Amino acid sequence: MITLEHIGYLILFLIFLYWYTTATFKFWSSRGVAGPKPTAFIGNFHDVLFSKISLGEWLAKYYHEYPNEPMVGVFVRRTPLLILRDLDLIKDVFIRDFSKFHDRGLKTFEDADPLSQNLIKLEHARWRPLRNKLSPAFTSGKLKEMFYLLAECGNYFQDYLERTVAKDEPIEVRDLTARFTTDVIGTCVFGVQMNAMSDENSEFRRMGKYVFKVNSFKLFRFRVRELFPAIYKIIGPAMKDKMIVDFFMNTMKDAIAYRRKYNVVKHDFIDQVMELQDNPDKIEIKLTDELLTSQLFVFFLAGFETSSTTMSNALYELALHQDVQDKLRAEILETLKACNGHLTYDVIKSMKYMEMVFRESLRLYPPATLLVRRANCNYTFSGTNITIPTDMKIMVPVLAIHRDPHIYPNPEVFQPERWTPEGKASRHPMTWLPFGAGPRSCIGARFSNHQSKVGLIKILEKYSVHPCEKTEIPYKIHPTGFLLAPLNGIHLKFSKV
Repeated sequence: MITLEHIGYLILFLIFLYWYTTATFKFWSSRGVAGPKPTAFIGNFHDVLFSKISLGEWLAKYYHEYPNEPMVGVFVRRTPLLILRDLDLIKDVFIRDFSKFHDRGLKTFEDADPLSQNLIKLEHARWRPLRNKLSPAFTSGKLKEMFYLLAECGNYFQDYLERTVAKDEPIEVRDLTARFTTDVIGTCVFGVQMNAMSDENSEFRRMGKYVFKVNSFKLFRFRVRELFPAIYKIIGPAMKDKMIVDFFMNTMKDAIAYRRKYNVVKHDFIDQVMELQDNPDKIEIKLTDELLTSQLFVFFLAGFETSSTTMSNALYELALHQDVQDKLRAEILETLKACNGHLTYDVIKSMKYMEMVFRESLRLYPPATLLVRRANCNYTFSGTNITIPTDMKIMVPVLAIHRDPHIYPNPEVFQPERWTPEGKASRHPMTWLPFGAGPRSCIGARFSNHQSKVGLIKILEKYSVHPCEKTEIPYKIHPTGFLLAPLNGIHLKFSKV
């Protein structure tokens, strides 16, 4: 039986709950930082919480609403976050004052998510020595050594294309390009033949699809992890995705065991891992199988997904802009003729218009639509009296910056000519951030660059791409994707040149 006393307790509880969720809401106004008015229980996070827009679009919304502010203060539920708009301040955070922002503020959960201990998420103490030891696997010299493998994957890709195009049906290009990049990553980084193109049931392709497939359980798990880390630490182990963990752990162990047994040396990422295992005294952190596998996991995922997305988005825009496609194909054919069809690292690097198309694709569609840094001390922004406390997270709205009309006139228009040497030099270095900036920029940026270009060359050398009845125009961003992705895929028509 409900009594007045029960009702009184309920009212007191609701009052306390309201107070608790709104107690922080003067955080930004007390510091003189402009921002939207938050709502009890939700803060400013309503549209993302209910999957109406993506995180990148959410940041862009507030970026554009405060065009004259160097920064904007927002709330995710009751937690204050800072959106940084001023390019010089962004440069301070990424480069000049890196020592005060060396962490991304992303949580690792060794029991619940063993593979979360990767270079993207690791705290500085483990990130720095690992980055130093793994960087040699991604130098220009190393890429030149293994480039013949990348070129071979490109030739297999053309064979696969011929069979696929012969069906005379619209092609979902995100799946098409992901098959290519999955094989490239397997061959060039891990020394494993993944057969994503020849085998329709490729284990690695299936795993890649599975990891990035968003469902209600993954979304729930992600939100509990990000919003209630203390709770996730307790219940997370029961929600662990054992299939992913076991697959990548076994992949690394099997590859290493095979190489040790047959004395195989390939000078790739696996060799770097083996060297770390053999010389633990040369790195000042404890190496575990989970820690090393985490690096394999993130290189596999980042290597195939971001590059395939970049290629797909470039093909989408090239299909809509036939003049750009024709100009790029002319450069490709001219270059191939000059090198007798023999692609090398330096040949790819010499293709100026390809670089312009690549940069413009990543400007309009940056795979990572935001970058995050955590302050590891109290910090006062240069030229201001605004101080943020230790552990405050700063969000850099990459998508918004890339589509800012004050930086890029007509930002929604795909225009590679923005990237002439003069155009590039005229802009602030923080206006193009698909790979981040500073010491924590993407370790595989150079590899991604060449992988994407080889794939585009192999397609456009022999085929033209066009919109079809299944092409979704305009492009719609998936609201729950972890990386920027189209809502309903990208379907294009291919025809022989």
